Amino acid sequence: MKLSIFTVATPDFTPEQLAASAQKAGLNSIEWRYKEVPKELKDDKPSFWGNNRCSITPDGGDEHYAQFKKITEQYGLTSLSVTPYLTAGDVEGTEKVLYAAQKIGAQFIRIGGASYDRKRTHRELFEQSLAYMTEVQPLCKRYGIKGLLETHHGTIAASASAAYQLCAKFDPDYIGVLYDPGNMVHEGFENYRMGMEILGPYLAHVHIKNAVWLQTPDLETDGSTKWKAVWKPLLQGIVPWKQVLEDLEFVGYDGYLGLEDFSGEYASDEMMQRFADYIRSLA
Repeated sequence: MKLSIFTVATPDFTPEQLAASAQKAGLNSIEWRYKEVPKELKDDKPSFWGNNRCSITPDGGDEHYAQFKKITEQYGLTSLSVTPYLTAGDVEGTEKVLYAAQKIGAQFIRIGGASYDRKRTHRELFEQSLAYMTEVQPLCKRYGIKGLLETHHGTIAASASAAYQLCAKFDPDYIGVLYDPGNMVHEGFENYRMGMEILGPYLAHVHIKNAVWLQTPDLETDGSTKWKAVWKPLLQGIVPWKQVLEDLEFVGYDGYLGLEDFSGEYASDEMMQRFADYIRSLA
């Protein structure tokens, strides 16, 4: 299988440093984080969702996008995705991302998922998401780029079956699912192979990371045990990646495996090399 790296996980690298390290590790493609870094954070220590130095600036313009394309090609890599943090309903923002992805030569973008926080009903959020995706699909067709809905905790698409319900009425050539078992440790677990079978042609991309549940010293207000999910390195979490990869092979998946490790256990270059070595050892 082909390997990629999502640059949210390499906040200490510049784009060129990332491309050089990815090439050295034997990776094939890059998923570029698309998010403005606030000025007040630029002197902070690099972090995944703060001062991430390996990010596309949304308002950077054509010359800015061209630099990412040039860097990627210089190191013999491809741009797999432009990955933003959209909300369901932001059609204008989605088209901006599609434009950037087209300029860079990416195959995918991540589209907005609706967050569930008990303030609005699932039905309201589901209908809002369908209306949004109905507008997004023709945009994806126009730009020649597939929009991916990620299985993500805290959203109405936390599981494979929930994501499928949202995508089922759309064309899998233009709308697909980014399957993320690491997120499903937090919320949305289903038998891995069953989830892949449910997704069928909508299974478009896979993210590789891991997590565990830990008991905290605090108690809930009713005196019950309080738990929290935390990120862990690939081989130290709940997701049995050997089994998941076997299941992917069983269903005929031949797309990319994208590294997105938030454990902070290894330096960025070592993290990528360990990932590549592990996948190759199974192959």
